[in-house]
Amino acid sequence: MKLKHRITGPEDGLPVILVHGLFGQGRNLGALARRIAKDRPVVTVDLRNHGESPHSEEHDYPAMAADLAELIRDLGGRADVAGHSMGGKTAMVLALTHPELLRRLVVMDIAPLAYSHSQSHLIDAMQSLDLSTIERRSQADAALRELIPEAGIRAFLLQSLEIKPGQSKWRLNLPVLKERMSALVGWPSDLPRNSFHGPVMALAGAESDYVLAEGQAALREYFPQVRIVTLKNAGHWLHADTPEAVANSLDAFLNAQ
Repeated sequence: MKLKHRITGPEDGLPVILVHGLFGQGRNLGALARRIAKDRPVVTVDLRNHGESPHSEEHDYPAMAADLAELIRDLGGRADVAGHSMGGKTAMVLALTHPELLRRLVVMDIAPLAYSHSQSHLIDAMQSLDLSTIERRSQADAALRELIPEAGIRAFLLQSLEIKPGQSKWRLNLPVLKERMSALVGWPSDLPRNSFHGPVMALAGAESDYVLAEGQAALREYFPQVRIVTLKNAGHWLHADTPEAVANSLDAFLNAQ
């Protein structure tokens, strides 16, 4: 699948591909892209069923990793990849199954294991909106408030709502994402371990519960060379909570000799 993507920075050099998480889109990582796009291109991508990329009935990590592999080949055949949450799992699957396409890997606040949480309640809330009546983002925000009391989460989700009078729509394939939720919070059981031998860094938010002892052990099982860095004052959306620390960490790691 050809993914919608945007390139920030110079045209030449080994590209860095930034991969968003569930319900996100490439533009969510635009500020991070601008911070690290000094001497090489930084590519922000919309994964399938998100943003402006095509929709599909298939939505699992092997399919998303195959999409990224196609993008990397189109960009020249090799890249550094940094992914957050669902994007981090996708990047890990890509590294384990197509190690020749990656030079360096960054995983942001996720581990290669199955989680018990589900985000289906957020999909239910988004699907409950009567989009035919929505003409302003503030209307949608007010309508979601009872079901999603956290203002930050509402603001994040509403970035994927395209508002046009009488034609408002989600840029997310909500029915498929809900149907495939178990695969998204899960982890493929048939992946090789230690098949990617390049440098790996895992960033974890100190205030997040996504990469605790079990997650760190799983990271080391699949990537024995991983360096795990915990960022203070950061939760799961660490690139939003501590943007400078994330940018500095990526810049130092991706450009290390």
